[in-house]
Parts: sequence; structure tokens; C-alpha cells
Amino acid sequence: MIERYLLRYFLAVVEHGNFTRAADACAVTQPTLSMGISRLEQSVGQALFKRSNRRVELTPAGARLVAHARQIEAQFNRAELDMGSAQVRQTLRLGVLSSLPSMCIAKLAAAVMHACEVNVELVEGRPRELAEALASSRIDMALTLADEAAPGFRPIYSEGYELALPASHPLASREEIEAAQLGDSIMIVRRHCEVLAETSRHFTRAGVRPFFSARTANDERALALVAAGIGLTVMPACFAADGVVRARLKGFNFKRTIGLSAPSEAQFADRVLAAATEVFGVAHFDD
Repeated sequence: MIERYLLRYFLAVVEHGNFTRAADACAVTQPTLSMGISRLEQSVGQALFKRSNRRVELTPAGARLVAHARQIEAQFNRAELDMGSAQVRQTLRLGVLSSLPSMCIAKLAAAVMHACEVNVELVEGRPRELAEALASSRIDMALTLADEAAPGFRPIYSEGYELALPASHPLASREEIEAAQLGDSIMIVRRHCEVLAETSRHFTRAGVRPFFSARTANDERALALVAAGIGLTVMPACFAADGVVRARLKGFNFKRTIGLSAPSEAQFADRVLAAATEVFGVAHFDD
């Protein structure tokens, strides 16, 4: 069975002559589009494009498919207009952990919207809030922390927590820093951090009781404050910003695993998982 979104990817490559530009037009990542084209080629049993470093050309099979694909897409558009289905587009309610980078969430929402052909309603929350929303069916699935009790949890990647320091900090060139070396440093508290209590105990055991210049639940604001030299903080390794360097905090070995939690009957779970894996990178998953 050939799915409509795969034909859309195919036509985008035909129209733009380039996988990167086609991916931009479809609001998905280039690997997601390439995977979709591979699935389409598997479905028809033939290669559709000749790929080279300079350009992409249609194979004879691809040339034959173009007319069919355009006709099918036109028929879909006419059916939507005739039946008014454009006004009743399905909504997928996706819970997202509030301590994930905004840019990654934006890319994920766009990829899911086009891959599943749905409207995406994002619901931010902490792990417990997302679990409650999932249990009460207020969301369809959630991108959240690992939880053995959560329904259908499938891991995507894991990461540690690191120090985020301004590039001008005296210890900015170090790969690893001891808490005791930060006694005179100013700190920024990420109020929604999953290991906030553990972070506090780690510094207390080292005899460090820093001055806190800010307490925020906004990670982009925390990064901006770090970049401006206002202070430093402890963040998951996935966060980055200009003017901010990262270093390991010696002896602080906590990690978090991010994955998709969805009931077994949840529609689109496989597509959302595939999109999230492309955005966040399965290569970073640490067993």
C-alpha cells in the first residue's frame, strides 16, 4: 500500500530536484524525507531516482510514477474539497517534556504534522503531569522520561547532565570540573530540572553554597543568561547556544532517557516515533 505522504515527498523531490530543498518544502528533516523515498521505492519494487552529488534524476520507473502521483494527489484534493474533509482534519495531542529544546520540539511538530497529515496540539508538562494527562486520555501520546510503568514506552535516546558555562569563565577550557572549584561562581537555577534536588545535594556535599542570580523554568532564558556571563547552570547535554561551553561535572553521573509513551491502540505512534528518532538522534541512545 502506497501512503499519500510518501507520494507528496516524491513529488516534492521531482519539483525541487534536490532532497534538501524538497525536505524544506515538506517541513521535514532531510533524513526523514530520504527514509520516506526509500519506503516508497520498496513499495513499488523499483528505484525511482538516480542519485549523485550534483543532482537527482528520475529513473524510467520514476518517470512513469510521476503522472500517477500527480493524478492521485489531484484526486485527493478534489475529494477533500467535495467532502469538506479539510475542515475536519484529525488532531493529534502530543505531550512534550518541558525540559526539551524548543527547536527540536518545533521540528518534531512539523514532521509529525506532515507525516501523519494531522493537526498537532502540543501539551507541555513535567513527567508526572504528562503521565496523568496520558492516563486520563487528555493527550494521545507523550515524549517524556523513561517510566517502566508508562504504557508502551519506547526509548529514543539518553543523555547526561553537564555544566553550562559562559565562554569567558576561567574554567571554560576544562573538559571536567569539580564542584569545589565553583565555590565563587554565580549559579542559575532551572526550576523544572528533573535532577534539581540531586544537583543541590551534590554542591552542598562539596561545601559550595553559591549565590543564585536567577531561578527560571525557561531553558532558553537560562542559556541566554549563561551566555551573557550572568552565571552558570546544570543542564541536559542536548542544550547548546552561542557563547556557552559545556563541561562534565565530576562525580555527577545522573542521566535521563527520553522516549515515546503511547497506549498500544494509539494511532500514528510508529510515525511519531520515527520522526522523534530523526529529530533527536537514535545514535545518541546509550543502553
